[in-house]
Amino acid sequence: MMKMAASVAALWQRIPKAVLFGVAVLVQCALLVLMVADRVQILREGTEVTLQTQPVDPRDLLRGDYVVLRYDISQLPAGRLAGKPADARNPIVFVKLAPNADGLYAAVSVHAEPVPVTAPEVLIRGRVSHSCGSNVRTFCDRLTVKYGLESYFVPEGEGGKLEQARNQQKLRIVAAVLPSGRAAIKRLLLDGQPVYEEPLY
Repeated sequence: MMKMAASVAALWQRIPKAVLFGVAVLVQCALLVLMVADRVQILREGTEVTLQTQPVDPRDLLRGDYVVLRYDISQLPAGRLAGKPADARNPIVFVKLAPNADGLYAAVSVHAEPVPVTAPEVLIRGRVSHSCGSNVRTFCDRLTVKYGLESYFVPEGEGGKLEQARNQQKLRIVAAVLPSGRAAIKRLLLDGQPVYEEPLY
């Protein structure tokens, strides 16, 4: 075993540093391509759901060039999960959504595991952002859930009008949601009209 380790170490030392650097660059490029491909899959194949944004604390309006977003589905009653043990400090949950009379998707129920849905319902995956009281692994009566849709990059200087529209509840987002529950922002709607659209790269 020691001889094998020594021979591997010797082989490693004989590899030129330029080759090692090239391999590291290729691995990073491959990871970047996988991340882009994953997002493209969500945007192309996901079911579109329209979500209403909610006002955000003025101290947290705009950070750099992205707008902070919160939704009607960001704060939810835990329902049957309330008081039950969670499997992690910030557990993953699955929220069943269905469209209301206005065509906006609203939460129907929250689950610790995926549950069956029938169209036009969708299941979106989120993570509970804080725990209940001193017991960090118990579901509270009300849950704060993040879906990975909580910020949107905008061109410099464009955030102000979006912040104002968001706080007047005139801003909505269209998200693409895969059957697995993973979601991504596809477009922003201002007074019902598209203002920003995510490119499919």
